[in-house]
Amino acid sequence: MKVGVVGASGYAGGELLRLCAGHPALEVAVACAGTQAGRPVGTHTPSLAAAYPSMVYEPPEPENLDGLDLVFCALPHGQSQRLVPALVDRVGGVVDLAADFRLRDPGLYPRWYGEAHTAPEMLDRFAYGLPELFRPAIAGSRLVAVPGCYPTAAALALAPLLRAGVLERTGVVVDAASGVSGAGRAPAESLHFGTVDGSFAAYGLLDHRHTPEMEQVLEASVLFTPHLAPMSRGILATCYARPSAVLTTAGALDILHAAYDHERFVLVVDDPPATKPTTGSNTAHVTARVDARTGWVIALCALDNLVKGAAGQAVQCANLVLGLPEGEGLAVAGVAP
Repeated sequence: MKVGVVGASGYAGGELLRLCAGHPALEVAVACAGTQAGRPVGTHTPSLAAAYPSMVYEPPEPENLDGLDLVFCALPHGQSQRLVPALVDRVGGVVDLAADFRLRDPGLYPRWYGEAHTAPEMLDRFAYGLPELFRPAIAGSRLVAVPGCYPTAAALALAPLLRAGVLERTGVVVDAASGVSGAGRAPAESLHFGTVDGSFAAYGLLDHRHTPEMEQVLEASVLFTPHLAPMSRGILATCYARPSAVLTTAGALDILHAAYDHERFVLVVDDPPATKPTTGSNTAHVTARVDARTGWVIALCALDNLVKGAAGQAVQCANLVLGLPEGEGLAVAGVAP
């Protein structure tokens, strides 16, 4: 099946090219990148040179994508909603990695993203692309909005416990740390090596744009604080909530096992998860604890923000849309050391 990647010169777009190069059923026919149009893919991203020796970035125009079985959009926020309306009838399916079609309520976009949505009539047409929680809707759609990396980690950690009715839906706290690749490839002073190396910083206090997405998927009120960690990849989310019923650590783990033991890409672990073992894989590691002393429940999730938090999850969703085996082309094992 022939696919296209729009925004292919960014970190998530480059990861899509890498994953598709090893996918037995997907062939990248077009790689689009507005700022790099005309430049060879392998020159811009040498790690992809052997996989795409003659491919050149094309301008991100709908006519360059005509007739493809599916198009991945890995664009900065605001650009997909301008492209997709002109693209949707030209291709078999669209999997969008931006936030443009994740939120159901168009009124949330001005508050959290600073501008009104330009295609609000399309929001209801997109399935939310977290297969472990919304698989039937994804498989029945040709338009998918892939979650953000932070909401993916928080949802995988908390959703089974909330759905089981053992947590309060108010006062949920999510503290999460991400590597610098989560901020994208565009240069910024805050991402310079000299700024990040040896430092650990919180940002987006009280108003990070992933907050309403977490609240939507969890159906809970969330206080979210993201942090920037001095590493290239990875997310570790540590989530806190109050129990609404009698709950023990063994009971919380039983709920997670019931939710995920049949899932290929979520592993319930006994020890606290770490980011390094998930590197390069589409597998998230989750666990939970109940602290009887303070009355808090802690749920944790570690994942690779560029794979399960972005490109890998997008391929997982594309497989469902295209009727392919869901795990096709995706690694369950991480890279170590």
